[in-house]
Amino acid sequence: MRDNGWMPMTAPAQNTTLRIGPHTVTPPVVLAPMAGITNAPFRTLCREFSGGKGLFVSEMITTRALVERNEKTMQLIHFDATEKPRSIQLYGVDPATVGKAVRMIAEEDLADHIDLNFGCPVPKVTRKGGGSALPFKRPLLRAILREAVSGAGDLPVTMKMRKGIDDDHITYLDAGRIAVEEGVTAIALHGRTAAQHYGGTADWEAIARLKEHVPEIPVLGNGDIWSAEDALRMVRETGCDGVVVGRGCLGRPWLFADLVAAFEGRTEDIARPALREVADIMVRHATLLGEWIGDEPRGVIDFRKHVAWYLKGFAVGSEMRKRLAITSSLAELRAGLDELDLDQPWPTGADGPRGRTSGNNRVVLPDGWLKDPYDCAGISEDAELDTSGG
Repeated sequence: MRDNGWMPMTAPAQNTTLRIGPHTVTPPVVLAPMAGITNAPFRTLCREFSGGKGLFVSEMITTRALVERNEKTMQLIHFDATEKPRSIQLYGVDPATVGKAVRMIAEEDLADHIDLNFGCPVPKVTRKGGGSALPFKRPLLRAILREAVSGAGDLPVTMKMRKGIDDDHITYLDAGRIAVEEGVTAIALHGRTAAQHYGGTADWEAIARLKEHVPEIPVLGNGDIWSAEDALRMVRETGCDGVVVGRGCLGRPWLFADLVAAFEGRTEDIARPALREVADIMVRHATLLGEWIGDEPRGVIDFRKHVAWYLKGFAVGSEMRKRLAITSSLAELRAGLDELDLDQPWPTGADGPRGRTSGNNRVVLPDGWLKDPYDCAGISEDAELDTSGG
């Protein structure tokens, strides 16, 4: 899985250990929570490549669905016995509901670390005042963090956020200070606004400013990490304490092997898998999904969205890509892959952007949301979503 044609990277960043409460994360690499992606099978695959090193966070769990013990949600919070620490990301808008969810996790030993989502830009979340919309309401943010930290007991609470709603409503510096004051253990900043979604270029300078603004706790950088070299460069340029990798690992779970190697100074061990190895990983991913769901066809169907990401850059015709994206059994998937030229080497330029790239979107917000950052009237548990993930 190596290619002597790799380009040498610069020396690893100085920061190689991250502290999240009682947990030591070495190297300082975190898998970003991604709805419908970072389920148990995908986390298993990434952990296998990393050798168990790093922190791997569940997809977003809605606090209301958790406290109501929604069946789907209870499956999403199931961790493999080898996952240590167990990390759950929660989404919530109502402080009381967030508090109940956090206390449930702590009292029932459901996880070892809780991350709070204040970064999601999708309309179904922001129209309720959640995700990346919420930090604009400073008192509401403080109330949620206070309830979470209080209810968590000895469990560390972290948060992930964006720069703000748009360029006219930047919130991350105020939110960072509130987080420190309320006892949050670490902050991850995606260097984009909600309006940018995943378009344009992430603002790494904002990550550096946040690190200077909240020196008391670790700051993790997120956005435009497509390779291990990108991660090292982010740490060097921003001074952040670690990196959060999201879209960069779509169809590239071996990126976590690269990240471990890079932070450990083993720059010669960067993965350049040929298509044959990629095909084997695809089948393993689909197999894990089927085992987790308990139904092979449903697992393969869930895997379909990953096909284009895995095959990016390889010479695979459009008809075959379509065929692979509608498979419904492992045998059908394997047979289709075996028809490809599996001796194709790793393609040049295949490490670029993947996933959603739209930008300059209008952020869908509750009526009157931007009138006053300190007016939180009308926000209640009714704003909570009742479904998680996916």
